[in-house]
Amino acid sequence: MGTSTIHKPILLILQMFISPLIILCGDTTLAKSLGQSSFPSYFLFGTASSAYQFEGAYLSDGKGLNNWDVFSHKPGNIIDGSNGDLAVDHYYRYMEDIELMGSLGVNSYRFSISWARILPAGRFGEVNLAGIDHYNKLIDVLLLKGIQPFVTLNHFDIPQELEDRFGGWLSPESQEEFRHFSDTCFKSFGDRVKYWATFNEPNLQVTSGYRSGIYPPARCSSPFGNCNDGDSEKEPFVAAHNIILSHAAAVDIFRSKYQKIQGGMIGIVLYAAWFEPISNSTADTSAAKRAQSFLTNWILDPIILGRYPSEMNDILGSNLPEFSNNDKDKLKNGLDFIGINHYTSYYVQDCISSKCEPGPGISKTEGFYLQSSQRNGVPIGEYTDLDWLNVYPQGLEKTITYIKERYNNTPMFITENGYGEVYNPNSTIEDFLHDVRRANYIAGYLDALSVAISTYGLDNSLRQKTSSKRDLI
Repeated sequence: MGTSTIHKPILLILQMFISPLIILCGDTTLAKSLGQSSFPSYFLFGTASSAYQFEGAYLSDGKGLNNWDVFSHKPGNIIDGSNGDLAVDHYYRYMEDIELMGSLGVNSYRFSISWARILPAGRFGEVNLAGIDHYNKLIDVLLLKGIQPFVTLNHFDIPQELEDRFGGWLSPESQEEFRHFSDTCFKSFGDRVKYWATFNEPNLQVTSGYRSGIYPPARCSSPFGNCNDGDSEKEPFVAAHNIILSHAAAVDIFRSKYQKIQGGMIGIVLYAAWFEPISNSTADTSAAKRAQSFLTNWILDPIILGRYPSEMNDILGSNLPEFSNNDKDKLKNGLDFIGINHYTSYYVQDCISSKCEPGPGISKTEGFYLQSSQRNGVPIGEYTDLDWLNVYPQGLEKTITYIKERYNNTPMFITENGYGEVYNPNSTIEDFLHDVRRANYIAGYLDALSVAISTYGLDNSLRQKTSSKRDLI
């Protein structure tokens, strides 16, 4: 049973447009042209980054090696041979970057903390005070500019020490490690940070790292990839299980030690594509539901509902780990918000009742559905330079409505949304200044978000949920 060709990652740095529903969107001129009055007054319009893609300074001021440092330095792992040693030099040039944010008029900045910069060896070493000092300065400057820090604790990178000692996310020891790291961050920065996300896209992190092997720790098995070690049928679910319980551990320490004193909100960020059935058949409609469960509900259901989705249990059986009674008690703390990274949508065809051509999603491990950007040769939306990204704004409206209904109006943040392009060395300044396709993409998705708010009462549900935290928004 095969899958589509797997491409090795490019360290592609995109200007992401994030937004808490509540929204973070990088172009305030665009937002004003659409009419900011379309959104509640407490929305955040901002921009975002991740530590490995932005900071650089990969061994400066006591930082230890992380898994991406090691992975990107091995020849062949990155398609263009690049790495994050320098990135965009945000570690040293954050003052300039914040000035640029201020000039755009944004009022929020989502960034992640490099775990290896704070705890180079995890619990097995000391806190790196130079790392603490760096993030303290970054947070203070943001607040002086009137920009709310929105902090992600883990955006794919972990200290390499943890991978070497016990296998990273494959070991339950990772839960205590993440608890210790989270505690250190809450204690150091929580007096000023009011928005915490435990993980960014763990659903992609585990499939890329343990199924296809294109991200560290590069573990996989045939036919999903060609790695030295790994089990693509089981390890993604073990790693996800430990990440879910690590989230619970961080929320527990936040609730018990810090939230009453510091205030603030804590949640998790998931990659959430939308899936349209390729036909009106019952089988394809069920396949679209399975696709949602095997992508997003996989992580959110245990955290909010206390169990894995039934669609996953039915198909995976014993390959899906079980939560003990003690685990279920830990999960009761849940979260305060759901972060959604949404870019595009796909068609889905059932692969249980009929045989599918090779492609993404067709295996038992993935949920027995074929994912495609086309139906009868017609794309779901305008093509972009990225083969996985088609323009389909209504997918955002449908995604947030689905999550609202499934998870009982839990507040949402659109933590990433944006238009990606492949770098063209022949592009001119004029090309960048007249970026019509990107502007149209963002306008379309903001309009879809506005429609969702007005049609489904998302404004009222969010206002009610956050009324006790209005000073934080």
